Amino acid sequence: MSTLDRRADRALIRDLSALGAAMTFVGLSYGAIAVAGGLPVWAIVAMSLLVFAGGAQFLAVGLVAAGNPVAAILGGLLLNARHLPFGLVVADVMSGEFSWSARARRGGARKLAGLGTRLLGSHLMVDESVAFALAQPDPARRQRAYWIAGVTVFVTWNAGTLAGIVLAGSVGDPDVLGLDAAFPAGLLALLMGSLRERRARRVALVGAAVAVLATPLLPAGLPVLLALVGVGVAWLSR
Repeated sequence: MSTLDRRADRALIRDLSALGAAMTFVGLSYGAIAVAGGLPVWAIVAMSLLVFAGGAQFLAVGLVAAGNPVAAILGGLLLNARHLPFGLVVADVMSGEFSWSARARRGGARKLAGLGTRLLGSHLMVDESVAFALAQPDPARRQRAYWIAGVTVFVTWNAGTLAGIVLAGSVGDPDVLGLDAAFPAGLLALLMGSLRERRARRVALVGAAVAVLATPLLPAGLPVLLALVGVGVAWLSR
């Protein structure tokens, strides 16, 4: 391994360590807010394990607590629609072509291993794992970054969720510790890089304005869905 490769690996480990710490805290926020919203513990844990989509989970908790489960379903589908293009751009890292030995790639073993890899890889397909994979220069490093990032986020997110559930039992109101602001702050941090582009800023500003204006007039959840008008305005103004 060259010196350049070793430096890249150290940088990847450093960045993933910071990501894991951030995901633990945001997961803690989710667990505490979900408990305060009245969701049963089993449902909170199941969502983190099986849904594994931070934005959709926070949205679902808020809308279910507000008595609007239909908006929670629609909002979750819209938020996670981005995984369709994600799947296209990282299809190679989930194919199993770089991971399995030559013996395992023969016959039925190859098909079974490839299917299991794709299913697991699809579950770990979140913004962070895709971003880390696309930042790598070659297929082997791209696959390694994808899987390490995906597993890191999955483990720390679920650990944070459990910690949040325990903390909520002793604190009561998560707003006291500012846990309600953890997810918006984390999401804003992820978006800051994209907001350098003029079109992205236009989408964000229009969407935010629509959501703020609609909040006093519409049931919880619908203003967030209407904020997607920002995407249409940006597309029409190209």
